[in-house]
Amino acid sequence: MKKLIIPFFFALTLIACKKEEPKKEAIAVNYPETKKVDTVDTYFGTEVKDPYRWLEDDMSEETADWVKRENKTTYGYLENIPFREALKKRLSTLWNYEKVGAPFKQGDYTYFYKNDGLQNQYVIYRYKTGDDPETAEVFLDPNTFKDDGTISLGNLSFSEDGKTAAYSISEGGSDWRKVLVMNTENKEIVEDTIIDVKFTALSWKGNEGFYYSSYDKPKGSELSAKTDQHKLYYHKIGTSQAEDKLVYGGTEAEKHRYVRGSVSEDNRYLTITASVSTSGNKLFLKDLSKPNSKLVTILDHTDSDTYLLDNDGTKLYLVTNLNAPNKKIVTVDAANPTSENWEDFIPETENVLNPSKGGGYIFTNYMVDAVSKVFQYDYDGNKVREIELPGVGSAGGFGAKKDEKELYYSFTNYVTPGSIFKYNIEEGSSELYRKPEIDFNPDNYESKQVFYTSKDGTKVPMIITHKKGVELNGKNPTILYGYGGFNISLTPSFSITNAVWMEQGGIYAVPNLRGGGEYGKKWHNAGTKMNKQNVFDDFIAAAEYLIDNNYTSSDYLAIRGGSNGGLLVGATMTQRPELMKVALPAVGVLDMLRYHTFTAGAGWAYDYGTAEDSKEMFEYLKGYSPLHNVKEGVEYPATMITTGDHDDRVVPAHSFKFAAELQEHQAGNNPVLIRIETDAGHGAGTPVSKTIDQYADIFGFTLYNMGYEVLPEKVNEKVKE
Repeated sequence: MKKLIIPFFFALTLIACKKEEPKKEAIAVNYPETKKVDTVDTYFGTEVKDPYRWLEDDMSEETADWVKRENKTTYGYLENIPFREALKKRLSTLWNYEKVGAPFKQGDYTYFYKNDGLQNQYVIYRYKTGDDPETAEVFLDPNTFKDDGTISLGNLSFSEDGKTAAYSISEGGSDWRKVLVMNTENKEIVEDTIIDVKFTALSWKGNEGFYYSSYDKPKGSELSAKTDQHKLYYHKIGTSQAEDKLVYGGTEAEKHRYVRGSVSEDNRYLTITASVSTSGNKLFLKDLSKPNSKLVTILDHTDSDTYLLDNDGTKLYLVTNLNAPNKKIVTVDAANPTSENWEDFIPETENVLNPSKGGGYIFTNYMVDAVSKVFQYDYDGNKVREIELPGVGSAGGFGAKKDEKELYYSFTNYVTPGSIFKYNIEEGSSELYRKPEIDFNPDNYESKQVFYTSKDGTKVPMIITHKKGVELNGKNPTILYGYGGFNISLTPSFSITNAVWMEQGGIYAVPNLRGGGEYGKKWHNAGTKMNKQNVFDDFIAAAEYLIDNNYTSSDYLAIRGGSNGGLLVGATMTQRPELMKVALPAVGVLDMLRYHTFTAGAGWAYDYGTAEDSKEMFEYLKGYSPLHNVKEGVEYPATMITTGDHDDRVVPAHSFKFAAELQEHQAGNNPVLIRIETDAGHGAGTPVSKTIDQYADIFGFTLYNMGYEVLPEKVNEKVKE
């Protein structure tokens, strides 16, 4: 049994401080015994040991016992952090404000999502359209699904007349869902529950039924067994699931890991996208106005991301990045929809396009250095106006049905809580619809964008946010957060948890790493497969920028990321362990040689490649795989790995094995802990109560290991020396 001695700091004063020689009292942290097995895999003649392979078995009592013992160690440590409860109290206080979503119309009613403050899940309300919104009643309350909030609402989709709704639920955070069908008039469930549904939209065909997607339920563990044959089904109202019609997929000759069906607003067309990976899709069209019509191929390859934005009769408006890395909109007639017949409607620009539609117009939301700029176009391709946004940040929404006269959009940035604006579509005027009443004053904070140089000379943007007047003395506790993958863009948005971090004098920095989508497909591809090291280099260069410019220093720097961002943290901390004081990998992809053997992991091969692809790819993956680069005799930063026992996207075995390796090989006095949330998955649908507990632990662990004895006076007003 390995024993770690760490310092215990007493809460002696009211101010946030790190004393040069704080009083310490040793506490012993005893890591649980983790057995090793003689598992060896051979890749292209190279043997690779995997001594903790047994932890991949999420159905075994042995793994469950290990989880229990690790959590006991972790929580035993966290309970000794003197300001943990103060952080939890502040998070709860700041979180406790009313949050209301933009209204949307379905049938005779207007619906909206609302959370009173600390409710575990958002509640859906409705009122008769035209009535006073104050008359709204509860339509669906997911908090009633289970007392602890661990059953959450997923999709909610209405029939054309609004009289029937289908909604999916997730139990314990799993990606596997159940679908229930409700009569919206009397709120009664009208059919048997549809089960074993995963990675799906719910798209209605008029009032008759809806399309959904799923895999065959795997043999063995439903949380970790491989799923790689996605299928699209049609469910007709009034029939059983056993009668659901297979629309696309299910042939051994042509497997697709992600299949999605979507019905156009006029109910004329069904479009089907089929992908083998998270990037690139085939595209098919079915004319629903003609009985027994056949699928028409629009694209028969996966060289682009292309989808139907809208149609005007038989004229299709497609969004594509085919030969347009930043995306454009093209038009084509449904009779001859293949790419050689496409005509540019809104051409590609130097900025990435994310369009929407509403009220008979198209809204083009462009990312300009990761912040929003929005324009309104008519269906002839004429630019009507630029929409004046309330500031520099992220705008979203701009969606409505064709006959609507107004729509709603949201605006946020790192210091501005998300507000909703009502937009008059014809006049182009905006008015504030709802602003949250939160105990946070944006005027006390500043957020600025800088550009720094990565290892190969690439310029990378980063937004740095903190209290005004922060002294750049190298001693500010700083979280550097990143993702860098899957064409996902990190745009400015407000977070309650980040607000609490900044209240403590913390700095929050977010670089837009290669691998993301901030500068289009080229930026994404520059961080994939044999270019993946670029992402880690960009992150390391961001840390060095913060240190070189005295925002912080290695003693006060924490790095954080989740999922693909967990890989980012794991790779960075094993490549440059001296660069940061704290590492916080969350639900991370940490075993790069075996990630593709679990659930839908093989679909990530576009970004990563697999160890079976080639000797070169195997060696490249092994060269940065966090699990395979933990070395004996190295002092790694204080590390708290977080995962969920029901994570069936990035299975917790990644985190389990990485924690075992780090605990075995850690050379210094920095703790290595793993916090395993029960009845929780990859993150979506996590109850508010669990989220608050988790962030109190994350921030507490971080500040404690930076040497802080107490929190700022704002949080500890009642504390006496």
